[in-house]
Amino acid sequence: MVVNLKDRNFLTLLDFTAEELRYLVDLAVKLKKKKQAGERGDLLEGRNIALLFEKTSTRTRCAFAVAARDEGGMSEYLGKGDIQLGKKESIADTARVLSRMFDGIAFRGYRHQTVEELAEFSDAPVWNALTDKYHPTQLLADIMTIQENFQKLQGINLVYVGDGRNNVSNSLMVGAAFLGFDFSIVSPKELWPDIELLNKCRNISQQNGGTITVTDEPVAGVKGADVLYTDVWVSMGENNKFQERIEQLKLYQVDMDMIRNTGKENLIFLHCLPAYHNIDTENGKLVYAKYGLKEMEVSDEVFESSYSRVFEQAENRMHTIKALMVATIGKEKLG
Repeated sequence: MVVNLKDRNFLTLLDFTAEELRYLVDLAVKLKKKKQAGERGDLLEGRNIALLFEKTSTRTRCAFAVAARDEGGMSEYLGKGDIQLGKKESIADTARVLSRMFDGIAFRGYRHQTVEELAEFSDAPVWNALTDKYHPTQLLADIMTIQENFQKLQGINLVYVGDGRNNVSNSLMVGAAFLGFDFSIVSPKELWPDIELLNKCRNISQQNGGTITVTDEPVAGVKGADVLYTDVWVSMGENNKFQERIEQLKLYQVDMDMIRNTGKENLIFLHCLPAYHNIDTENGKLVYAKYGLKEMEVSDEVFESSYSRVFEQAENRMHTIKALMVATIGKEKLG
């Protein structure tokens, strides 16, 4: 099958096929080898990328910037204080202006409707770099990391533990459905995923030989996991939810007991970062002072263990984002 993603938006994994997702990951693998060999490329030469970020970022911003530069492109960061998105200038007008100056637009913000509207009015491809509903560029890095560790994707048992209806969990569920994973969400019932999205993913998963399970049992729910994945308990913009989330999720921390409960020796642990695994940050110290917790969604022991692939996963953000840009606005295919 010939895969052509030229000029395509990337708003949610639901807009792509399993073959297209595998193609992006395979392209990312080639580009990673190219970078490791010290080769600079020109696949994005002459391409300009707008980084339209309502929400701050470390990995996503750096991944886009370095990925573009590696292949001869240029990026321009437009943070919350640099733009008038929806205030002095409508989303539609912003899209029409930027797409006349840039070849691609990455949007990271609060409302998924915003990235949809940008895509509707933009003449250039728009990539979702995180919204309240989905985080598809993160999922590409997750898939790549899983493939690197297991040399396969079909039949992987992926278990996500924590807030089962946030953007990372949603994207994992969609990606797992397309790729035929056995995917489980282990979460308290009040944080289970949207039923419409869950049913849609279950239908897709069944067609691809996978399963999707949702449970509130943390011990039984992680049995047999090849990949154990978690995310922060409190998402950006939910700072008033700390006490509530701690009460809801205190039994769902990924610690060494949970690792042992999987019954697997060769499992890996993933986290999209940043993580509350110690009190070495200002926020970590504040959480400890107010709630008495030195660790939240993952213990420091697990985070620093041989099971952890979080920094390989973070690096793969760059390689997969580079693949996305090359595939959609690049001047040619690689290999």
